[in-house]
Amino acid sequence: MITDPRPRIITRRTEYDRSDQMTMLPIPGGNRLHALALLIESALKSGIKKQVQSTCDGLMLESAGLFKVPRPKVRVLDARPLRVYETGSSELFGDYHEDSALIRVWMRTAVQKRVTSFGTFLSTLCHEFCHHLDIHGLGFPNTYHTRGFYERTAVYYHCCRGTPLKRLIWRSIPRNRWTIDWARMRQT
Repeated sequence: MITDPRPRIITRRTEYDRSDQMTMLPIPGGNRLHALALLIESALKSGIKKQVQSTCDGLMLESAGLFKVPRPKVRVLDARPLRVYETGSSELFGDYHEDSALIRVWMRTAVQKRVTSFGTFLSTLCHEFCHHLDIHGLGFPNTYHTRGFYERTAVYYHCCRGTPLKRLIWRSIPRNRWTIDWARMRQT
């Protein structure tokens, strides 16, 4: 995870800084999100896209209600797109289209077409929902990848997953960006 560079335009920089500083996300509703995420895990194990779609719709409906935002549409797709470059390749795990409030998530790996792990799938779904939440609930129309964005996503993910929250440890990288310091994270 790498943050977006801090914008040069003052109005966008102000939004970026506000997002960067907002690291907590109050989650209302107790264990309901965790129960719905467990249904996604079960549906993924079945490998049946229609079941995965239905359970994702359920989590997004509940999440939208809890955060008082419009429900995003979700489209569960099969194998991830694979982009191959001279120096390597990349896979697209999910994306969010703000004009249509559509979240797309892929449930199978790009090369071997295996069902992705529950943790990876849920993390992607949570990440894309947090883009939706930024725009429709938190007043961040540009929904930058800031440290705050990743921290809020982690809060939502761990609530859905039913696991204890681990604070992220950051280190500075060139071009005024940040990345997770995985070595230090493993030590805690």
